[in-house]
Amino acid sequence: MPKPILLAIDDDTSVLEAVVQDLRRHYGQDYRIVRAASGAAALDICRQLKERKDTVALFLSDQRMPGMTGVDFLQQAMCIYPNAKRVLLTAYADTEAAIRAINSAKIHYYLNKPWDPPEEKLYPVLDDLLGSWKEGYKPPFEGIRVVGVRWSALDHAVRDFLSRNRIPYQWLNPETNPDALALLKEKGIDDAKLPVILFGDGTALVQPTSTEMANKVGLRTQAQQEFYDVVVVGAGPAGLAAGVYGASEGLRTLVIEAAAPGGQAGSSSKIENYLGFPEGLSGEELAKRAFLQANRLGAEFLTQKVSCIRSENQYRILTMADGQEVTCHVCLLATGVDYCKLDVPGADKLSGAGVYYGAALTEAMSCKEEAVYIVGGANSAGQAAMHFSRYADHVHMLVRGKSLENSMSKYLIDQIEATPNITVETGTEVIAMGGESHLECLTLKTPRGEEARQASSLFIFIGAAPKTDWMPEELCRDSKGFILAGPDLKAQSPKSWKLERDPYLLETSVPGIFVAGDVRFNSVKRCASAVGEGSIAIQFVHQYLATL
Repeated sequence: MPKPILLAIDDDTSVLEAVVQDLRRHYGQDYRIVRAASGAAALDICRQLKERKDTVALFLSDQRMPGMTGVDFLQQAMCIYPNAKRVLLTAYADTEAAIRAINSAKIHYYLNKPWDPPEEKLYPVLDDLLGSWKEGYKPPFEGIRVVGVRWSALDHAVRDFLSRNRIPYQWLNPETNPDALALLKEKGIDDAKLPVILFGDGTALVQPTSTEMANKVGLRTQAQQEFYDVVVVGAGPAGLAAGVYGASEGLRTLVIEAAAPGGQAGSSSKIENYLGFPEGLSGEELAKRAFLQANRLGAEFLTQKVSCIRSENQYRILTMADGQEVTCHVCLLATGVDYCKLDVPGADKLSGAGVYYGAALTEAMSCKEEAVYIVGGANSAGQAAMHFSRYADHVHMLVRGKSLENSMSKYLIDQIEATPNITVETGTEVIAMGGESHLECLTLKTPRGEEARQASSLFIFIGAAPKTDWMPEELCRDSKGFILAGPDLKAQSPKSWKLERDPYLLETSVPGIFVAGDVRFNSVKRCASAVGEGSIAIQFVHQYLATL
């Protein structure tokens, strides 16, 4: 971002040089010092700076200049930069005129020449003026801006991708911010094609895909090598742990994630029962720490979606959505699970437009002073309720069961009970949703009968299901899609294992393909458990590699 400007004006070149040197010595680190030899030249400079959208913090002008006095210049400059501080340099003979100009030209201060020493007579005055100017100054935002409407599934997907990848951005909603449309008009972009991402370099992406966003913000979408010892699919807690241990133990390790590091746990507002963090930590912070740790140890990360895995002899070949392929000795599946969809009228139509699966923390600020509804009674729902209670006027937890005791940790139950703007409604479920462009109402089945409620935000946490349909047919799964491994594989599908040796603890029906975390059959659905499985999976990877 360009530095704010201090503009010095004097027709006497020796005096002007002295002013500039004094300003540069004391303020050069934080401000750009610009000079002009007359009032007319200074006005031209002001107009040019305004066109370039530069900021002037202070004018320091001599009074006695031919053609235009300092007071005349400051009066005109005030129209161009009304918030800039205005200081007049005067001789003792001009003191009375300077005092009168404080009212007429709204001059903030006048200084008598000479001002030596500046440490006593110049800098204290300018320090006070610039300190006051900074208090009201809001520097222009020059980072990524997302122009999109709140009730749009595409807009939500864009903001969610940027947020979960920790990419700072400013969201501009044209419905509440008219300047957003002006920005699009400047670039010749049709405002009917929202969302649009505007970048500081002047480029834009219109209705971008996750791959387009990843490429633009600097995430890696092309593998650096063609072959790896182990490729981890999924960067949730299990995948991140595998990345840390694989890389630290000298394996060429690639971690592939379609969305963002952290997985479902990454969207948790606060995890309070994770070992070693007595005050708790957010899922985002946990994911960030693990990502940085794995990266530092040498694991490579790729933002891509895996569409196919096939085996050729002792090699596993992964095909990405864009067609590129990566080969490895071992593939570890740590894809986690997704929240189950709520199968009621209106749910599909309003998904992403007031109806969200998971925490959707990007929507928290939008819910300020509104009523928020959360469906579910497990820890993820409780963490979300606590988070949204900081923004929403009221949070309603809709729980189908009779209580939270059988599905939620005690510490969360206690926190919810102690939070006055959270109401737990047991024996209650959503049976319909309504709204045109976005969610407007809910129909609930309660112990008292059916009820209609006005609602604009609904967050759903109703169990989880694995997304394993794309995986090879020879990979054995249970009826729900969870991957069988180790003893469970031998017990559930003994004929699917073809080797003489028993499968390793986390090895699937395809030798060389392992599984860890929530996607594994019979896994414990806890963050710490997933981390443990991802860690010990590398032990079995070493054992498998030793047999090749």
